[in-house]
Amino acid sequence: MMDVPSRLLRRAVHATACVLLAIAVVSSLREGRVAVAVGGVLLGLAYAAGCLAVVRARGPVWLGLVTAGWLVLAAVAPPFVWLAFPLLFAYLDLLPLWAAMFGVAVVTSAAILAAAWHAGELTMPLVVGPGAGAAVVTLLVLACRALEVEGAD
Repeated sequence: MMDVPSRLLRRAVHATACVLLAIAVVSSLREGRVAVAVGGVLLGLAYAAGCLAVVRARGPVWLGLVTAGWLVLAAVAPPFVWLAFPLLFAYLDLLPLWAAMFGVAVVTSAAILAAAWHAGELTMPLVVGPGAGAAVVTLLVLACRALEVEGAD
């Protein structure tokens, strides 16, 4: 029964990813950037495929493909940068902790650089925001894992 927090967290993350992706795709369409919007839809389909058991069995490969797609979209359109946060959950969910922490650091750094690229400068909020978000994501996942372990005892 203690896996309830983890299940709720996963559902909330998937819902957040869908909302952020929809906002990014609609924003791209409003700007007349159809190719970027199509890329966003393809990223959404790849992300959704990660929910399937067959894809989850190959988690690191799926995660690499989704990350590559996110990097391209984050580089060309600012709204896609925010998809880093659900991606961080995926790293922490699918990889061993040491690899997940490395991935979180890399994705967070890429989000900061992409946001700075689009803003034309690196500012304190562009560093602190994603950094704090990554810390919160990591602590949430670790807390859920601790609850699962405690419930198993």
